Amino acid sequence: MRSSAADLAQRLAREAEAVCRHYLSNGCRVGNYWQVGDARNTAGRSMFVRLTGRDGSRPAGKWTDAATSEHGDLLDVIRESCGLVEFRDVAEEARRFLSLPRSDPKPDRHASSTAPTGSPQSARRLFAMAKPIAGTLVETYLRHRGIVDLDGLASLRFHPRCYYRPGTHAPTETWPAMIAAVTDLDGEITGVHRTWLDPSGLGKAPIDTPRRAMGDLLGNAVRFGVADDVMAAGEGIETMLSLRGVMPTMPMAAALSAAHLGAILFPVTLRRFYIARDKDPAGDGALDVLIGRTQAAGIEAMALSPRGGDFNEDLRQFGIDELRRAVRTQIAPDDVTRFMHR
Repeated sequence: MRSSAADLAQRLAREAEAVCRHYLSNGCRVGNYWQVGDARNTAGRSMFVRLTGRDGSRPAGKWTDAATSEHGDLLDVIRESCGLVEFRDVAEEARRFLSLPRSDPKPDRHASSTAPTGSPQSARRLFAMAKPIAGTLVETYLRHRGIVDLDGLASLRFHPRCYYRPGTHAPTETWPAMIAAVTDLDGEITGVHRTWLDPSGLGKAPIDTPRRAMGDLLGNAVRFGVADDVMAAGEGIETMLSLRGVMPTMPMAAALSAAHLGAILFPVTLRRFYIARDKDPAGDGALDVLIGRTQAAGIEAMALSPRGGDFNEDLRQFGIDELRRAVRTQIAPDDVTRFMHR
């Protein structure tokens, strides 16, 4: 039975996106993942199914639910989504699916044969095409959001004409964009996050989804500094840059969403982990997941809570000095000395 299951799982993995479109129809593709609520096809964003393998590791078809820490393969997806119990029924359904004819997805006219759209290679290429943020609209945008400490932000770049696709049949547009490198624990770029900007630089572009990510995101993050024994992580780039303004030497990471924050990977040297939560139900859920994960790993977790919705909102509403006072009361005394220089 094990060999039969392994064979079926491998065959399903070769058709990972088709499996997800069929059994997890309430989700959608995000970069190299299919994102959905859970393996029972609930609408949401906490479960990630890998659609492509990477250098022989992390094979396609493997999934993780950041909300529950459950994981599995595509046979588990079929079992859960169809409400099956016996393996023979799961196997029969898998064989039925594999016998169905499937057409290949339509190729993207902007895709490269060596760098498929949404792949880590495509992300690295886009980041390489962008330029440092000094003197660009990214500087204007961040300063308008109260973020003035802009030194050492090598993970952020500016692209003056970044492609934006409103929908499948809509024409491609170009807008200026802040490009953020998503990296793994070794510093390798696995994806990018794009924030399309209004040409004035005073806000985001007037489009439906001005923020999008692509590439391998699960477990990875936009990083500011290299983490060792202490680090802070939260959802948004602007949130973490706001905290960096009052703790400029503490390594920080922006996971880009509550679900990704719950799944962020910890450096092996980490001993204390600050969780910069957003004040909403998704932020509460990510906090709960991370507290459980850090406890299991023997890492001390400390929550950082904003007065408003997030720390950038606090910075803009109350100012840098008030934000510094509020954060000072929430971190360990030795970290006040170590990381808060002013």
